[in-house]
Amino acid sequence: MHIHVISPGLLTTIQDSGRPAARRYGVPPSGAMDMFALAVANRLIGNPSDAAALELTAGGALLEFLRPTLVALTGADLGATLNGRHLAPWQAALLDRGTTLHFRGRQANWGARAYLALAGGIAAPTLLGSRSTYLAGGFGGLEGRALRPGDQLATYASPHSRWPWVGTEWPCHARPLYGHTPTLRFLPGPHYAALTPAAREALSQTTLRVGAAANRIGYRLDGLRLSFSQQLSLPSFGVIAGAIQVPPDGTPILLMAEAQTIGGYPVVAIVIAPDLPLAAQILPGDQLRLAPTTMRAARAAHQRYAAWLATAPQADPWPEQLALAGALG
Repeated sequence: MHIHVISPGLLTTIQDSGRPAARRYGVPPSGAMDMFALAVANRLIGNPSDAAALELTAGGALLEFLRPTLVALTGADLGATLNGRHLAPWQAALLDRGTTLHFRGRQANWGARAYLALAGGIAAPTLLGSRSTYLAGGFGGLEGRALRPGDQLATYASPHSRWPWVGTEWPCHARPLYGHTPTLRFLPGPHYAALTPAAREALSQTTLRVGAAANRIGYRLDGLRLSFSQQLSLPSFGVIAGAIQVPPDGTPILLMAEAQTIGGYPVVAIVIAPDLPLAAQILPGDQLRLAPTTMRAARAAHQRYAAWLATAPQADPWPEQLALAGALG
């Protein structure tokens, strides 16, 4: 075993890149809410980009390492400290046996989820092609649930020596534009044209607030009531993460990683995939904006996203990292 969970914080689960092929069976993909941060955490320590890691939401977790472990931390700065000393995200570090890693909570005016990858990847059963936890379904990860105090986690053996990876850092220029009140670009959904002209205009001009009903399934976006030029009677149809549904009360809902695979509410917009990491980093009460984009611009955004992921990690002098973990004394 590598990790002893002293406290899981608000919500900590095992996630990888999900199980998109299971949609045909009515099973949501699940997986990391911020796929970019997950992939980078794994790349920083030589793992496959889709290896299972910990997704920590909002902070509060306290973890003890039972043996020397190479880790990488990405995503939001949730105030991670190693034996009381700050560990900034987007870098790799070697943690000595007995090290405690504490996530104190959000340190800026943005950020919801941090990702902690361990060399070799977290060991968990593979179900429908993934180790991800599907909370509503009660399977995947560790017994299909969030972590609890007293849980212990193991990793698979890493084929790499850990030393070359210690202290590597992901460059700032190769990250999404995380921040306060993110702007999420969208393409028109299949029912966009049915909105009233006023509703279409308001969709891209209103600052929305994430409501209390926000989780891995989706977010209710308060501050806007959308209306249609005619009543729609729709059969159920397939939906994906990034879809913006409009239920009868007119409050838009942004679907996320564990959203259902079919739905009957009108879908007026689809947030482009490169902007979903931004959506993953907001909490209830945070604000966001929506901006229409074109298919050409969306393709360009995907190309930039792919180029970011293809970036080589930067090697930093690493003795400080070892000292931070206690490995040098």
